Amino acid sequence: MSDTLEIPSEEFEHNFSRYRSAAKHQPVVVLDEGEDAVVLISMNEYRRLKRRDREALRVEDLSDDDIAAIEAAEPGPECAQFDHEFPAHGWK
Repeated sequence: MSDTLEIPSEEFEHNFSRYRSAAKHQPVVVLDEGEDAVVLISMNEYRRLKRRDREALRVEDLSDDDIAAIEAAEPGPECAQFDHEFPAHGWK
């Protein structure tokens, strides 16, 4: 797929058919007050992304950058509800 096409929400509403067709070839980003709001993509692209969502990788297949990013990752505050599942010592 090529680069994205960005359009204001008003333009999207008035020319839905046009952008529905365009989304078959490139993602269409709909802007709401200048900010990205939604993306319209083709069904093929959606299915490709869903397949990838379920993709399992072996550790050996990860790049050094991927491993460094995983090692540096910190859980967000929403994960605090699981703190009781891990002992205080020995867990980073």
